[in-house]
Amino acid sequence: MAKFLGLNRVSKLFQIIRESGGLKAAYLKLYRNDDLKIGTLVGIDKYGNKYFENPYYFYGRNRWIEFAPHVNMDYDGSQIPADWYGWMHYKTDLPPIRDGSRPKHKWLADHSENLSGTKEAYYPYTTTPNKVEAWDPKAKKQ
Repeated sequence: MAKFLGLNRVSKLFQIIRESGGLKAAYLKLYRNDDLKIGTLVGIDKYGNKYFENPYYFYGRNRWIEFAPHVNMDYDGSQIPADWYGWMHYKTDLPPIRDGSRPKHKWLADHSENLSGTKEAYYPYTTTPNKVEAWDPKAKKQ
């Protein structure tokens, strides 16, 4: 009868709020992630991102990330390191902290996010002159 009336959903909501750290923390989590989920913490990467898993949810939605608080609302998918990217996209079932067979080479570069569209984006320097010049209304005709 409780399932018929939807009371199990209400109890699940209260459980999510309790595990999130209270009503305010649940609201902030909903605001940042657009979703309220509960699950087991699988691991934390060196940037502070937390990775969760809960097989109760559908396949493809049962692994998620909560980005580090210092990025606030400026997060995107390029902030996930390559080793965790494989786990998030089901290329492997072993997260990087439990997979001892992953190579750790000294020459591997540290992960960096995609900076396109930001002030730190790379703009190449050109040495060729422009073929078309911009119109300047104050310039005199020659």
